[in-house]
Amino acid sequence: MKPCQRPVPEPEAGQLLVRVAAAGVNRPDVVQRQGRYPAPPDASDLPGLEISGEVVAKGSGVDGYDIGTKVCALVEGGGYAEYCLARAGQCFPVPDGLSMDEAAAIPETLMTVWHNMFERGYASEGETVLVHGGTSGIGSMAIKLAGLFDITIIVTCGSDEKCAAAKKIGAHHAINYKSSDFVEEVKTSTDGKGVNLVLDMVAGDNVPRNLSCLAEDGRHVTIAVQGGMTTEVNMAQVMMRRLTLTGSTLRPRTPQFKALLTDEIYRSVWPDVEAGRLRPEMDRSFPLTEAAAAHAHMESGGHVGKIVLKVTD
Repeated sequence: MKPCQRPVPEPEAGQLLVRVAAAGVNRPDVVQRQGRYPAPPDASDLPGLEISGEVVAKGSGVDGYDIGTKVCALVEGGGYAEYCLARAGQCFPVPDGLSMDEAAAIPETLMTVWHNMFERGYASEGETVLVHGGTSGIGSMAIKLAGLFDITIIVTCGSDEKCAAAKKIGAHHAINYKSSDFVEEVKTSTDGKGVNLVLDMVAGDNVPRNLSCLAEDGRHVTIAVQGGMTTEVNMAQVMMRRLTLTGSTLRPRTPQFKALLTDEIYRSVWPDVEAGRLRPEMDRSFPLTEAAAAHAHMESGGHVGKIVLKVTD
């Protein structure tokens, strides 16, 4: 990735032009750079799925976002830039006390976790959830949301240091999957009952092991396939234990769906952001011109929480 010059985009109906302050770095950006996750046909081919910044222009039909308003937004692409188009229906107002770096680190992870853990996975108060990648942006957001809704959360991590970091963030249990059998550890920590929900980013051969961790009527939600796209599942076990297997990807969903999701989060969770009860776990920020270094840092696996690109002060 190298810096280049492009014309400033012009907002169409329902869009805002945002002068970007910061852009979140996410695993899909890395996969797009590798050529395995192309942008949707109507989106910018530049990486970047979440931004924060200031509204500098708006298209027709946009109400409620005046010029100069600070926003953060989920975008279909184009976040790694000084200016980015955002659909008004996918924006959140940035409250006082939330830095622009933090604001840029919220939309993609919050919307992904909320939709998959609560809407698709039906996580509810008093339940127990297993999340893989406990110190990733997704994992750390899942931990923090679980804390808001009285959900017990167990995570897996790749080192004792990361397990300690996950517990500091708020995980109730953290399992080093490289030195322990997470299936046995889950059984032990739940007194043999299993978890109600697995939020899985690994897929592949992890899936049968995840299903072994589920309690009866448990739900398994896949949001990434870092460990492979195929596996073998004993469907008799699915039937006898009444398990539910589902999954989703956010980027290809329609603007109408994303606007509804934004509205639900604004009503259900954004008050916690405004009150300071919910903040993203931050790792490091890089200048926009060092986006390649930010990707290298993510691919090294050493980060805890979110990586962002600083675009403007």
